[in-house]
Amino acid sequence: MLSKQGFNLWADEYDKTVQVSEENNLYPFAGYKRILNTIFNEAMQNEKSKILDIGFGTGVLTSKLYEEGHQMDGLDFSSKMVSIAQAKMPNANLKEWDISNGLPDFVSENKYDSIISTYTLHHLTDEAKVQLIKQLLPILNQNGKLLIGDIAFETRSQLNNCRKDSEGYWDEEEIYFVAEEITATLAAFCSCTFYPISHCGGVFIISGSVMNQRLTCQ
Repeated sequence: MLSKQGFNLWADEYDKTVQVSEENNLYPFAGYKRILNTIFNEAMQNEKSKILDIGFGTGVLTSKLYEEGHQMDGLDFSSKMVSIAQAKMPNANLKEWDISNGLPDFVSENKYDSIISTYTLHHLTDEAKVQLIKQLLPILNQNGKLLIGDIAFETRSQLNNCRKDSEGYWDEEEIYFVAEEITATLAAFCSCTFYPISHCGGVFIISGSVMNQRLTCQ
């Protein structure tokens, strides 16, 4: 797992690394553009909305939403990536922050129409992923959505098969989503649907509490 310093050093080459992996349909970035495009289209359902991006990296997705007139807030723990992204989005509110420390006040005191995160949450344990999602749901506006695109598998056996196929460059320190496991955990308090995009990636669309949805339907 790369440290903050590692990501700072990697920042200038990050997009090239992603491109090589995606073009060859290889772990970890197979389906990368389709995953980002899926999240982009979901976020675009609201015009000129307020969006939080957790782990925006070099701003590939964030800058496209910014260009469409959305108000962008963002968190990333690499100061170098913050600098690269800020140059693309001078009026965006981008902050250096490590989400393993929870949410900063300027985020937790806000409300968002969409909260997006791509290729970031696999740095958290499964317990920390669930805890973060619990913290994010209350800062969504009514009908708001949490959109997560990441290295993810429908089942544990699919993850294990990918690990075997990717022997030699699989990152054992990263903790990838297993959809059937995390959706079962989240079902108690929110709606979560997983859309597989590639053999090692997909998109989670998460919204509202189960209780609120039941009350709305009554």
